[in-house]
Amino acid sequence: MRRLVKTPRLIAAAAREVRRADRGGTLLATFYQLLGAVAALGVVAAGKLTFDALLTPDHAAVGLTPALLLLALATAVSGSVGPLQTQQHRILGERVSQRVWDRLLDTTARADLVTYESTGFATALERVRQHALTRPFAVTAALLGLTGSLLGVTAMSVVLLAVEPLLLPLLLAAGIPAVLLARWASRTEFAFAHRLTALFRRRHYLQELLTQRPYAAEVRAFDATGPLRARHDALNADVNAALSKQVRRRQLIAALTTLGVATALTGALLAIVQLVQTGRIDLAEAGAAAIAVRLLSGQLGTLFGAIGGLLESAPFLADLERFVASGPEAGPRGHKHDLVDRVSLRGARFSYPGLERPAVDGVDLEIRAGEVVALVGENGSGKTTLAKIVAGLYEPDDGVRRWDGTAMPAPDVRASVTVIFQDFVRYQMTVRDNIVISGDGVDPEAAARSAGLLPTVRGLPDGMDTMLGRDLDEGVDLSGGQWQRVALARALHRDTPLIVLDEPAAALDPRAEHELFTNVRATLGGRAALLISHRFSSTRMADRIYVMDAGRVVECGTHDELMAAAGQYAELYRLQSAAYR
Repeated sequence: MRRLVKTPRLIAAAAREVRRADRGGTLLATFYQLLGAVAALGVVAAGKLTFDALLTPDHAAVGLTPALLLLALATAVSGSVGPLQTQQHRILGERVSQRVWDRLLDTTARADLVTYESTGFATALERVRQHALTRPFAVTAALLGLTGSLLGVTAMSVVLLAVEPLLLPLLLAAGIPAVLLARWASRTEFAFAHRLTALFRRRHYLQELLTQRPYAAEVRAFDATGPLRARHDALNADVNAALSKQVRRRQLIAALTTLGVATALTGALLAIVQLVQTGRIDLAEAGAAAIAVRLLSGQLGTLFGAIGGLLESAPFLADLERFVASGPEAGPRGHKHDLVDRVSLRGARFSYPGLERPAVDGVDLEIRAGEVVALVGENGSGKTTLAKIVAGLYEPDDGVRRWDGTAMPAPDVRASVTVIFQDFVRYQMTVRDNIVISGDGVDPEAAARSAGLLPTVRGLPDGMDTMLGRDLDEGVDLSGGQWQRVALARALHRDTPLIVLDEPAAALDPRAEHELFTNVRATLGGRAALLISHRFSSTRMADRIYVMDAGRVVECGTHDELMAAAGQYAELYRLQSAAYR
């Protein structure tokens, strides 16, 4: 019952989305529907006049030739409306789809990083992407079909009521089982989509592994194509089995619906024969009634199909509405602040959803203006999580983050901090666009120069305007180290007082790494930096080094102080340097 109450509200919401997406296009599509209904009524009226002229040659109302011309005109208009509607539905459906995509993109943009990385959010997002976003065109067509068929049903009903009122209930009786069957179909379709979302996600992932260029080398190096294809084939078999079962169910529903409409049509036509035989209507009225019954049957089929389409789409629209509603309200735009004194954390604690052990557990940290501060520790010690808290990407569960002594809002922190992660994005754009992706900043050529990227740029066919990557265009691919310099230039272009660098030299060769860290302060141009690195040769130049273990800071000091303390840092440093000796 609750679903039945919600369905009209969802359909009304879908109608508003269609109108807002393209008001003029909606009016034009509605006009075509109205024109089709009027043309269908004209066919019935012209048919009645034609039968009158044929059966009563001395009929004074109209001659045979004008009646036939009117019948031809009405038939031509009725036949031409269909293609016009199809093309108008095409462009209207695209604009509705764009509007719904905009709503989805707005929701994902507002989601904070913790929400975005959660499994439940990712599954809901994928389900909406796969199913709810494919519904706008279906909803558009169904709504317009509903409008046109209602006009047609009304017009044909008026004709039948004028000829013989008893014929109308026979045809309308088919609507009750058709609507009930449509409700059944909608429930089964949504349950099917909900059940197969996880299968589709796993299959899509395997398809990417088997087809995308970034994975090609390793898949071939490990000769993993066969095992991955076997997994893909197994998922295909599961999908096919579930799809076959659902298709058989839908075919049964369609057959029952068709049987109901056909039974109603047959009953109405037999009733017309009976009415003629009993003399209640003459042959001209019988001919007009037969045309009206046939057209009304078609309009009812369209009407029931439109209702079925809307009922089927309603659960997916509800899923979309729930997803959009689950997103937070749009927050204020962040404003960049200068760093006069320091950024500090006091007692910062953070746990990922579903995990009991904190990833960051009671950490105190400070980065003074112009300082280079390093975070070191073994994998899983919490370094990157702590860096995200500093950058305003995560909010601490406990403790406080202060900017120049003030608990600054997260949007302002994000606007004042630049972050380059180890797994930075390689945008399939030009070199220039890769650097200026964040918007306004310093001169992109200057950022490229500071990052040591200009020698690479000079060797590219179109310099800064060279397309990079081969996924979207036939661009130029770069080495890992060259891509890392592009990422560094992107960070330097965004003129913020604090930069977080997560393994900034991971893909650089020893010479390039030495050049970067020898001149790191000049490269930063006086900005403060939080540096995460596993290479202790890169961190020894830092003003202060924090050593993390199991989410806690276990040591803090300069390189010389930590070596003298002979603690965990000294142990890790000696282990690493021993490999070079």
